[in-house]
Amino acid sequence: MGVFAVTKVSEGPVRPSAATPSDTLPLAWVDRYPTHRGLVESVHIYRDAFQPPPAPEAAAAAAAEEEEDQEKKKNNNNSKKPPAAVVRSALADALVHYYPFAGRIVEDAAKPGRPAVLCCAEGVYFVEATANCTLADVNFLERPLLLGKEDLVPYPAPELWAVEPHNTLAMIQVTTFTCGGFVLGLRTNHAVADGTGAAQFLNAVGDLARGLQEPRVKPVWARDRFPDPDIQPGPLPELPVLALEYIAFDFPVTYIDKIKSEYNACSGGKHCSGFDIVIAKLWQSRTRAIIGIPESSPSADVKLCFFASARHVLKIEPGYWGNAIFPVKVTAAAEKVAGSSVVELVSIVREAKKQMAEDCLSWAEGRTGGRDPFQMSFDYESVYVSDWSKLGFSDVDYGYGTPMTAGPLVNCDLIASVIVMKAPAPLAGTRLLASCVTKEHAEGFASRMREDIA
Repeated sequence: MGVFAVTKVSEGPVRPSAATPSDTLPLAWVDRYPTHRGLVESVHIYRDAFQPPPAPEAAAAAAAEEEEDQEKKKNNNNSKKPPAAVVRSALADALVHYYPFAGRIVEDAAKPGRPAVLCCAEGVYFVEATANCTLADVNFLERPLLLGKEDLVPYPAPELWAVEPHNTLAMIQVTTFTCGGFVLGLRTNHAVADGTGAAQFLNAVGDLARGLQEPRVKPVWARDRFPDPDIQPGPLPELPVLALEYIAFDFPVTYIDKIKSEYNACSGGKHCSGFDIVIAKLWQSRTRAIIGIPESSPSADVKLCFFASARHVLKIEPGYWGNAIFPVKVTAAAEKVAGSSVVELVSIVREAKKQMAEDCLSWAEGRTGGRDPFQMSFDYESVYVSDWSKLGFSDVDYGYGTPMTAGPLVNCDLIASVIVMKAPAPLAGTRLLASCVTKEHAEGFASRMREDIA
């Protein structure tokens, strides 16, 4: 096996393809939250962008396959164009609509101490790169990664990009592999977009790449109409020193459907989501694995935390792409969680999600008594979940079809955290990427997670 390598072909800013407003835009309360000021990294893997011409002996088979797939190719007008060129051109057009992404985060002159976005049209940093291998050679970037993350997402040198990362809004890299597939590496600043907002932006790039005259979803800034309660964010949390193991699990549709059916029968006809089931199983298995740790006892509390979209609660207009998330915190005695069935824990999760609406409105209306609901503690008894399964990244099509998988590049190795995402195609179901237990509890956690999952 040779050495896998990525070569940068070109790099530099991509600016809007037409004139854009030059103003300074305010950020919302959630946008300004201290922990959101940083770049979120993700990779979006496209298995077959375009294929080299077939060898003569394969021409007949290729022609037959082309005929069978003709209907699909009608909607794939970029199938013979290099992906990086297509994305770069569409990005420039998308920045006309999403022009704040071409700006920088600065201090708001009108409100000193508050970050804002300076719309200066200086562009999004863009890298075109090529790999000397196929996606299959690097196992389609399954963990452990056979290419370093610095090979997949932009890390420009200061002389090429003088803007500090926490003031940069977005960076993109398109790496083409010898098989014809490509990987889009994305870094977006959480201060200007949550996951749904970042996916909305990429879908706009995809719309224009496929030849649409404008994005299907019109962007709305509207931060000045977002709740701005007089609540001072709490201090930045202290992070524990944890050495966490990485473990991945795939939940087939059959398991999720089985639990949905059981919950429906036990709850008098109520419904639950696949996300509810996966995190209930996670919470149960993890608690059973760690319940004997010296720092805990069966009477100690364990916590499950995740962020839910508040767009429906706050009645935010379609197209809003800023942060519109609110924390859901579930706390229960370790003994209760360990002794409950998955269906019983689904009920607890769903009750917490219902309570989120009232908690969110209390925060928006300044009825928390100054308490910051976003304040977190990161101890080993708490596990944090991030849901990437329905953000919209899996729908992004630049003219080559949708990605086989799209998700964060790495988990945090300090916070007990879990990522929920769609299983990579052609698998169906849900994938869970866990960095939530130490080596001492990894085997017990993994065995419990796999129980009853066919």
